[in-house]
Amino acid sequence: MTLQIKLILAAAIAALAFSAGWVVKGWQASKTIAELRTEQAQGKATRAEAARTNETQTAIKESKHAQDTIYNADRLAHLKTGIDVDVRAELARAERLHRDTDSRSATYRAQAQTDAAARSDLADKAAALDRQLAEGLGVVASLGGDLRRRDAEVAALCDQVNIERRLSGNDSDQACRGR
Repeated sequence: MTLQIKLILAAAIAALAFSAGWVVKGWQASKTIAELRTEQAQGKATRAEAARTNETQTAIKESKHAQDTIYNADRLAHLKTGIDVDVRAELARAERLHRDTDSRSATYRAQAQTDAAARSDLADKAAALDRQLAEGLGVVASLGGDLRRRDAEVAALCDQVNIERRLSGNDSDQACRGR
């Protein structure tokens, strides 16, 4: 084999090696591109899933908000109805009381007159009881004085009996020993 053929063969082998390297490099680039596309697709899928999750959570929150708003509005309407009923009842009661003012005033005046008469009767009874008390105290004082005088007389009589007994020589038999 001549040098020329060897060179051609070497060139052909080099060209084949170069082209094989070129093909391998193309495969590697295709693989890298495929990996990048896969990664990009996974990123899009992840973001889409996150967006879908976020939309679902937002929908749940909006639904809960709507339910709470409706419940709150219903509760407020119910409370207002109850308050309105109470206010109407109080206004009716106030109107009734207002209409009956003259009647109650007459009743109050009659009660006051009756109370004044009853107080006057009570004052008369209290004065009578006070007089009776004073008279009773006088009687008690008089009887107390009589009792003290009787006690003094009894003591004097006991002493006189003892004096008489001593005169007769009987000292052992004393009258009114408890004194």
